[in-house]
Amino acid sequence: MSLSSEEIERYARHIVLHGVGGPGQQKLKAARVLVIGAGGLGSPVLQYLAAAGIGTLGVVDDDEVSLSNLQRQVLHGTPDVGRPKVDSAADAIARLNPHVRLEAHRFRLNTENVRALVAGYDLVADGSDNFETRYAVADACFFEKKPLVTAAVGAFDGSLTTLRPFETGPDGAPNPTYRCLFPEPPPAGMVPACSEAGVLGALTGILGTMMALEVIREIVGFGENLVGRLLLVDTRAMRFDTMTYDWDPANPLNGSQAIR
Repeated sequence: MSLSSEEIERYARHIVLHGVGGPGQQKLKAARVLVIGAGGLGSPVLQYLAAAGIGTLGVVDDDEVSLSNLQRQVLHGTPDVGRPKVDSAADAIARLNPHVRLEAHRFRLNTENVRALVAGYDLVADGSDNFETRYAVADACFFEKKPLVTAAVGAFDGSLTTLRPFETGPDGAPNPTYRCLFPEPPPAGMVPACSEAGVLGALTGILGTMMALEVIREIVGFGENLVGRLLLVDTRAMRFDTMTYDWDPANPLNGSQAIR
């Protein structure tokens, strides 16, 4: 996929960057990426992927912009309060980069509609704020064989990983699924919602930007991805740690007893 003269100037710092270059920028332009949520994590993901020149961005969110969102959801502004987030996102992306096509999906994801949506994209970035959606998206990406970059934030901490469980690792074992990392969601009420516990606004910017970076790395193909590794961010101590996790043969998706 060729780049116009305007795109060559726009992406000049990528094109001269060893490891990306013209071929890498063409891969970004050809890519179709679905972003789950246009909130705290989705805002920086969408902004940096649009700025990077992803050809088609899909965003799914059924919510409207509220005043309390603006402390962290930097894609939206005060005039957007009351508007659907996907509409506000579309306008923001158009202002940022007219070369990016945005596909807005204003509905709530569930197990009935998620696979059909995921199937239309090359890669998924999940910034949803509830376990029900995270499990539904992760399962759909497994069955549709789509790479998934997924992150979550607490009040002062966050985590990030990449999932490619439809492939095998260097040892020949399947790559881990989301259910290998988190076999079951926590009991209801154990993890307080953002509206109850609060969340540090800049934290979502850190994790969301790192999600965008991981998506770009997956598409262009440089560096070591986060498959089988969970990146942990603690902003109280300003510490970054990485833990490894493996395929669990008991997981229901690609485990030893899974139905093929």
